[in-house]
Amino acid sequence: MKRKLRMGMVGGGQGAFIGSVHRIAATMDGKIELVAGAFSSDPVRSRASGKDLFLDPGRVYGSYEEMARGEAALSPEDRIDFVSIVTPNRSHFAIAKTFLQAGFHVICDKPITFDLREARRLRRIVEKTGKVFALTHNYSGYPMVKEARQLVRRGKLGQILKVVSEYPQGWLIHPIEKEGQKQAAWRTDPEQAGASCCVGDIGTHAEHLGRYITGLEIDSLCADLTTFVEGRRLEDDANILIRYRGGARGVLTASQISVGEENALNIRVYGTKASLEWHQERPNELIVKHPNGPEQIHRRGNSYNSKVVERATRLPAGHPEAFLEAFANIYLEAARAIDDAVSGRKVKEYDFPSVEDGVQGLAFVETVVKSSRSKTKWTKLIRT
Repeated sequence: MKRKLRMGMVGGGQGAFIGSVHRIAATMDGKIELVAGAFSSDPVRSRASGKDLFLDPGRVYGSYEEMARGEAALSPEDRIDFVSIVTPNRSHFAIAKTFLQAGFHVICDKPITFDLREARRLRRIVEKTGKVFALTHNYSGYPMVKEARQLVRRGKLGQILKVVSEYPQGWLIHPIEKEGQKQAAWRTDPEQAGASCCVGDIGTHAEHLGRYITGLEIDSLCADLTTFVEGRRLEDDANILIRYRGGARGVLTASQISVGEENALNIRVYGTKASLEWHQERPNELIVKHPNGPEQIHRRGNSYNSKVVERATRLPAGHPEAFLEAFANIYLEAARAIDDAVSGRKVKEYDFPSVEDGVQGLAFVETVVKSSRSKTKWTKLIRT
């Protein structure tokens, strides 16, 4: 394509952390430009956010419905190519459905929808419209996560026996949702977040990371959810045992009351030949261990990494890349797919989380909740 893709955004206005992350990530590689948005359910705040972003006032809308109608009425040379949805998950389904049926591609923050029922419905809409749908499980965008996946695919670890993933945070150790903290308020509210806080918010990242790297699918799980902060309506800590199809075993822990932890997502994968280890707070390194040899540390930006890693790397070795660049890799891959769709080219293989990943993620969440409430504990993964 001889132009940038035109992006619209729903949500992500003034005071929203994730909106600015998406905007920076989307525009990092110069292939996308933000041209329109409905940045708040409050039309006044939406217009103020649009002004902050120097957008044409005529392309700043008071609601997502108005935006979908307004953009669809424009000529193909002017309207947006896709919309980025960065609202709380209770509204994801309605917004995505509206834009897909209006003829637009969609990039959506996770989790995909409020619950599994909505996720299944959205999958059918994506299949019917044939539009590109990308989900921002951004941790799969890190170059060394992609290298970990390649090592598993090439058989370097042998048969996978065990997967241990952890995601500890400490920011919800106090009931800050009662003090007006916006990010905490909606995540701990079942009317906005759904059946889960901790697992839905961060546990899904740990689950997706394990599935992305290993390709293993969960058969059943045994979950223990706990709400440590008095008066909180959803859980703030989760401990889960996993049985994978094929015989591998897993342990997944997610916590938002682990004092002193910031964003310590990490994963260890153990095979019959070797193991690997990756830490989100040290994202440029991948540790590989062998039974009869020294520990190896692979770093991004070096020629010994796979071609997939090179495509996801922007800077030479020794120049760290991190969270924003990983997010940008999701947008970059989605942009390739949208560009091909707009240009009418044959579909290629793309490396971004899809609607299917979103459905699988909510099946995981609902199975975890079901298991935690069950007396028998071990629970088959809900079919998607």
